[in-house]
Amino acid sequence: QVQLVESGGGLVQAGVSLRLSCVVSGRSISNYTMGWFRQAPGKEREFVSGIVRGDSTTRYADSVKGRFTISRDNGKNTVYLQMNSLKPEDTAVYYCAARPNILGITSTTTLYPYWGQGTQVTVSS
Repeated sequence: QVQLVESGGGLVQAGVSLRLSCVVSGRSISNYTMGWFRQAPGKEREFVSGIVRGDSTTRYADSVKGRFTISRDNGKNTVYLQMNSLKPEDTAVYYCAARPNILGITSTTTLYPYWGQGTQVTVSS
């Protein structure tokens, strides 16, 4: 079965950077669209970024454009989210998600069947 494990979260000061990692086991990510989502306390889960299978085409939520970068290393079966210029409003649990057999990126949470357990990112002011 496909399993996703996130890491790299932590408690940081506003303005600094973090890099999240998502290691996938059970299947190669080369045939999956990968996404990052986040959920803040009392809020709905929201789309952050996605990257299509097979190439480097990406999408970003307006709130993170210019600050966050998604990338993938198929050899390591790992997806990354580089987060720069972090703000307190970025505080959330960040989840990695995978969607097989689809060409393209969707921001719809329910269309991703595979999810990691999440990693906490807390940004203080």
